[in-house]
Amino acid sequence: MSVQIVKQGIMDTLQDKGRYGFQHIGIPPCGYLDYLSAQLSNVIVGNPIDAPIFELHFPASSFIFKEDQTICISGANFVPVLKDKSVAMNTAIHVCKNDTLHFMQPLLGKTCYLAIKGNIDSSLWLNSKSDFIAQIKTNDQFNIIAWDADINKNNTLVDQKLESSIIDKVQKHIFNSNEIRFIPGPQWNDLSTESISNILKQPFYTSLNSNRMGYQLKGPSLQLMEEKTYLSSAVTRGTMQLLPNGELIVLMANHQTIGGYANIGQIILVDLPKLVQHKSDTLFHLNLTNVATAHSEYKQMQQWFS
Repeated sequence: MSVQIVKQGIMDTLQDKGRYGFQHIGIPPCGYLDYLSAQLSNVIVGNPIDAPIFELHFPASSFIFKEDQTICISGANFVPVLKDKSVAMNTAIHVCKNDTLHFMQPLLGKTCYLAIKGNIDSSLWLNSKSDFIAQIKTNDQFNIIAWDADINKNNTLVDQKLESSIIDKVQKHIFNSNEIRFIPGPQWNDLSTESISNILKQPFYTSLNSNRMGYQLKGPSLQLMEEKTYLSSAVTRGTMQLLPNGELIVLMANHQTIGGYANIGQIILVDLPKLVQHKSDTLFHLNLTNVATAHSEYKQMQQWFS
């Protein structure tokens, strides 16, 4: 074994890019909540961009390394401590046999990622290692398998200048903006005029009840022009549903595959990592955008890692 869980966290899991192509039979995609931070951590240690990685929430799990490893911690800053000394975020770190890693306090963000150079050995189901129900537990052990030569030669550690540029772009995008953009959904025009105005002008924050299935938003109470029922239809990560109590929920990685609540919008993919990392005491505003902008910005963002 290469790494062992010394103490389990509250909702920690193993995630990769997720399992797509099965939502039509009711299987959620799962995968990274903050795909930008996960990709960044993998790139820094020299893994394929979509390699499996530990996704951590505070209080986070503690680890002991049974072999020398190269690791990187990205996303939320939970003050990582290695051998009783704090270590840098977004940096390739060499750990030695029997070194321990734990996390002290949540300073910035909500979701943290721990990448280990190599392939985390875990069962593959429907082309993905992403956990859905299972969470990592105390005494769980994971082998870290070296990549095949053909994969490894294309995933060497990035040079320092390029690495710094990517880190700066990711950090600024996720943590330096209080704007979350969305595209109007099929029931947007069913909202009352006052509710539309409130969505676009009033601040929101994420509820403490938020999790991998959905982020509940707290803000002004919203309502439809008239009471309606809707046929259940397909939903996806980022879908904004209006709940019966007048609050919004934004569906996340473990979302159900169909829903019957009013679908009033879709958070664009590039802004989902921002929402994931927003702590419950941080206000943000919802702003309208369009499909062309969403596509263009996502393509530009993926070029950061090319």
